[in-house]
Amino acid sequence: MGQKSNPIGLRLQINRTWDSRWYAEGRDYAKLLKEDIEIRKYIIEALPQAAISKVVIERPAKLCRISIYAARPGVIIGKKGADIEKLRSKLSAMTESEVKLNIVEIRKPEIDAKLVAQGVADQLIRRVAFRRAMKRAVQSALRLGAEGIKITCGGRLGGAEIARVEWYREGRVPLHTLRANVDYAEAEALTAYGIIGIKVWIFKGEILAHDPTAQDRLMMEAQTSGVRPAR
Repeated sequence: MGQKSNPIGLRLQINRTWDSRWYAEGRDYAKLLKEDIEIRKYIIEALPQAAISKVVIERPAKLCRISIYAARPGVIIGKKGADIEKLRSKLSAMTESEVKLNIVEIRKPEIDAKLVAQGVADQLIRRVAFRRAMKRAVQSALRLGAEGIKITCGGRLGGAEIARVEWYREGRVPLHTLRANVDYAEAEALTAYGIIGIKVWIFKGEILAHDPTAQDRLMMEAQTSGVRPAR
């Protein structure tokens, strides 16, 4: 009865891995975790136009390697790389480690759960009809190769007095199948009537081998030409 697992947490170490990849002991753990949270928050708030899907932080030996997965990498890089240098200096001030930045371009934002959820939220803020926004997102995802998608919106939909939940699903979304490559994300739309929550599940096929890095590798293979070298 309503005891739902987060599809990402459920699949950790099966076909996907963590977004923070480092090891620390004692007080260092708390310090580095706080740094990670602040770095992610700053990047997402400073670059709202870049359509950032996720920020992966790795810390091999006194180095902080930050990979930003974004649909519009040009916004982050700026003219002749000026903006990326500014960003790097800001991030360097947040951590004692040396910062290296990787910008990874997301070639198909229509099948990235975070970007789909954020896109629907932005449309709701602009007062687009919620059914139209959800149906358009579903059709775009299926057209670009998703095997299944489910979108849920909850709140005062259309300015109604009573909050409710509406959802659309097309194709297969097998949440109980651990080998299924299910991308999941949440977003919030701050409308005049209150907050509307959006959840998106996108099924992209099955990963048959037990491989924690499978999802990252598949994502990188899909965007191979979009990877920018570390700076």
